[in-house]
Amino acid sequence: MKDLTRGPIPGLVLALSIPLAAGMLLQTIYFFVDLYFVAQLGDAAIAGVSAAGNLMFVVLCLTQMLAVGSVAMISHAVGRKDRGEANHVFNQSVAIGVLCAVLTLAGGYGLSGPYMGFFGADEATRAAGLAFMYAFIPGLALQFAIVVLASGLRGTGIVKPAMAVQAVTVVLNVIFAPIFIAGWGTGKPLGVAGAGIASTLAAGLGVVFLVVYFIRLEHYVAFDPRDWKPDWRTLGKLVDIGLPAGGEFLLMAIFVSIMYWAARDFGTAAQAGVGLGFRVNQMLFVPALAIAFAAAPIAGQNFGARLALRVRETFSVAVLYISVVMFACTIVVQWKAASLAGFFTSDPAVVASAVVFLHYLSWNFIPTGVLVTCSSLFQAMGNTWPALGSSAIRIVIFAIPAIWLSGRPGFDLRDVFALSVATVLIQTVMTVAWLRLEFRRRLEPLVAPSPQAAQGA
Repeated sequence: MKDLTRGPIPGLVLALSIPLAAGMLLQTIYFFVDLYFVAQLGDAAIAGVSAAGNLMFVVLCLTQMLAVGSVAMISHAVGRKDRGEANHVFNQSVAIGVLCAVLTLAGGYGLSGPYMGFFGADEATRAAGLAFMYAFIPGLALQFAIVVLASGLRGTGIVKPAMAVQAVTVVLNVIFAPIFIAGWGTGKPLGVAGAGIASTLAAGLGVVFLVVYFIRLEHYVAFDPRDWKPDWRTLGKLVDIGLPAGGEFLLMAIFVSIMYWAARDFGTAAQAGVGLGFRVNQMLFVPALAIAFAAAPIAGQNFGARLALRVRETFSVAVLYISVVMFACTIVVQWKAASLAGFFTSDPAVVASAVVFLHYLSWNFIPTGVLVTCSSLFQAMGNTWPALGSSAIRIVIFAIPAIWLSGRPGFDLRDVFALSVATVLIQTVMTVAWLRLEFRRRLEPLVAPSPQAAQGA
């Protein structure tokens, strides 16, 4: 366990975010490798894998629910120096993680066909998406184990072991990708299915490594089968904190799906360009996510310890760091979007579509960075409903106009991209305002009156 209630906040944010960013950077390298080999299979493969990858947002809804609820409740317990409660929350999250994994397997295989039938631009895209999903769904189910174990550590202020395991799995993924996708060394390329197999194998090994670490080395929180029986009070609180954060990812899945749906009528190249743009955006956003993820346990422990000023300072420092990083990323995209997209494919139509998408989307970088920081602070204080509320409003003001515009004569995808930028700015303003209200409601009671004020009363 690492005590995050002591020491300078800027140093703590850096200390936690650097290993988080390192692990995510390795994940980014995998995305580059995976996308590179998939892109060599053609536009239909890119579009199919990208459309199928949207399913991951649905799984992320559940994993985020577990992660946010676990990190918040465990960090609060650690801040109060209540090890028994921290261990209880961890084991309850293990039990619910197993249930979610089973549901993912059943739902994934049962709904893959209708899903790709709706979103695929043509038969080749649908076939590629299905081949990828059937191989990737077990890997998605394994994400619950990885998230539960990593969250148990992050809530106690420990991030390096989980990042080390992630690094190993990414390296394995990078090795597996060309072997299974392109047939390196085997002479039997499996195409897009190979991408799913590589991810599933790497995730399985990651789970094994984390379980071994917990059994042999972790002592603050540990597996206790006697504590896996549902405690409805704890589960209710975990869901109350985590469900809104999971709902944010579900709304993100809806947002991404609308983008793909709007691009479908413009052909496979346009849909592939949007998918490529989302992957590049995902990779560029790694530093911001690392900083935001670091802010949650820091603010959570200090909230549990009733140190209100340190909670506020965590938000200010995280926003400053994220704004600087995202400003640099915006400049890179505006300057070199064609180079970023051209690294993966030489198809001029796909590159052109990705460049337009990235040029618009990059204006969302700083506002989105502020949004994820706000979400982390809501998580830390144990109330994530305001973040869900702002996301829901954003989806409504985006989805209705986007669907209406798509049916208008002369509709252009740029209309949807511009609408996305405008709605993110509106959401950011709303979310920051909600966070300020939450600070007043939850932090001001934690600030004890000064001795002089007490005497005056």
